Amino acid sequence: MENRPIASIQHHFSALEDPRIDRTKLHKLMDIVIIAICAVICGADTWVDVESFGHAKLAWLKTFLELPNGIPSHDTFGRVFAMLDPDQFQQCFLDWVMAVSQVIPGQVIAIDGKTLRQSHDKRLGKGAIVMVSAWATANRLVLGQAKVDDKSNEITAIPELLRVLDISGCIITIDAIGCQKEIAADIVEQGADYLLALKGNQGRIHEDVELLFDDLEASQFTAYAYDYAQTINKDHGRIETRECWTIADAEVLRHLRDAQHWDKLTAVVKVRAERRTGSETTVEDRYFLSSLPGNAQNLLTAVRSHWGIENHLHWVLDIAFREDDCRIRKDHGHQNFAILRHIAINLLKQEKTLRIGIKAKRLRAGWDEQYLLKALSGLFS
Repeated sequence: MENRPIASIQHHFSALEDPRIDRTKLHKLMDIVIIAICAVICGADTWVDVESFGHAKLAWLKTFLELPNGIPSHDTFGRVFAMLDPDQFQQCFLDWVMAVSQVIPGQVIAIDGKTLRQSHDKRLGKGAIVMVSAWATANRLVLGQAKVDDKSNEITAIPELLRVLDISGCIITIDAIGCQKEIAADIVEQGADYLLALKGNQGRIHEDVELLFDDLEASQFTAYAYDYAQTINKDHGRIETRECWTIADAEVLRHLRDAQHWDKLTAVVKVRAERRTGSETTVEDRYFLSSLPGNAQNLLTAVRSHWGIENHLHWVLDIAFREDDCRIRKDHGHQNFAILRHIAINLLKQEKTLRIGIKAKRLRAGWDEQYLLKALSGLFS
């Protein structure tokens, strides 16, 4: 069992080009990559942690790695991953995910950005890094990521991420910053559907959609043909009611300003979320554009699925991986360490023999080498 998952890692990441010159190659690149993957699974959050893991597990690592010069120093790990081409590392990651998991047709792929809060460098005048991730909600897998350029925003990173993913037949959900005509067209061109949060950044069509649903409500829901769905959830003394209205009449939609510029615009959506906690009640209305048919239940389910990226990915990165505390900044180091975290999340989420949280799984993997191998075997098959 020990050699099988390691051999599979070597297979999926064998295309990585070593960025070092020959005279500095005291350690094999694949040894460095495998130690880093194992270390991050087991709780390492810095390069110093990765080196410490290597020394603690030296005897075990020697059973399947050559380690001609022992365990690399934390400086070596940091230097190699700072130089390693993040696009190549990302592509190896994507090839691995695609090879070992089948993206379920029709499932929601949520696209969302996350700021690495401690990654800024005031001395060099660099702001915090923003990474955009794609999360397959049914598989509960990270499918890929893209770094937002320092002088840009998520609008440029999202199309780059979409281009490297196989999204055919899926539903792409994106927050308001990604509600762009060009992004909608890219999604449709790749054979997928979109559900895009609509806010004031799309002024005219946002105003018209809001007025459309206001008119519908004022008419006691007689003005236009519509579909409706509702869900009610009770948890820890809180009651959450979500209502969804959709309008999919092409004759109505064509009167929305700029509607003709949105590729395959089929339905507009309003979701009202009401939360009651004790005597306090909050109500929030959200609006969406979609290329999907106007089935309110399906669209409400897709909206709720998108919120899963916060709970199942971003929250886990913050709590179980302390991503917001990460200060790795040099060259490509931050981006490549983010990929290591995503590899660890995918493996640990697919390991289902233990019904415990990701943080507890990381601890268990660090304590129990057999469990670590089980986690490594979960997807590398």
